[in-house]
Amino acid sequence: MKVSLNQNILNHLPTFKMGINHYTKITVSESPQMLKGRLQLFQEQLFFELDEKAVTDFAGVQEWREVWKLLGANPSRYRSSIEALMRRIAKQNYLQPFNSAVDMNNFFSLQYEIPIGIYDLSFIEGEIVIDIGNEETVHEGLNGRQNHLTNIIVSSDHQGAFGSPYVDSKRTAVTENTTTAIQLFFLRPSMSTEEASKLLEAAGKMFTTIHGGNVHSNVLHENQAAVMLNKPF
Repeated sequence: MKVSLNQNILNHLPTFKMGINHYTKITVSESPQMLKGRLQLFQEQLFFELDEKAVTDFAGVQEWREVWKLLGANPSRYRSSIEALMRRIAKQNYLQPFNSAVDMNNFFSLQYEIPIGIYDLSFIEGEIVIDIGNEETVHEGLNGRQNHLTNIIVSSDHQGAFGSPYVDSKRTAVTENTTTAIQLFFLRPSMSTEEASKLLEAAGKMFTTIHGGNVHSNVLHENQAAVMLNKPF
């Protein structure tokens, strides 16, 4: 399976980078108490930090708001998933445990201050292309709505859009039946490829500690805009 950045993104954002963790032979289940506790504690710590600091003062949130503006989207109307998470926490509307993969994905997103999506590869068909959405780009999101993704970065396969740093689709959601998954890290453009590689390695190690299986990491950027993944069945 090929995963690639469309040149359109690089024309708008030459420093854009996408992190990929490809997981195989994993076991998704109810989150262990350790992960539930870490996610709860992290949110409580953020809540107190947000009492003295605005959501938009966080570097990761700031940088993704700038990306939105560069692409022509309204960052106040279509908030990146990391900004939306932080605004929930500021209202003490904490994330509740869902499953081990989703909970860990949310933990990583809060820890690194970036949007991250995790998707069941068995529901993805053909190549994955990261591009900028247009007026016809739409998917049924995890928020229960039909989401129009004009001027927003999207991940698409042969069936259409399935992910974005705004909201992900129901179609590729990870469940306790998932055994192979792809995790897409919408990295800060300011991050170096070396920093990105270390981030992916650390996240992949923690993920497989809980879920077992194997992980293979890649960073897509201007000088390496495509990679081939082996998709096991």
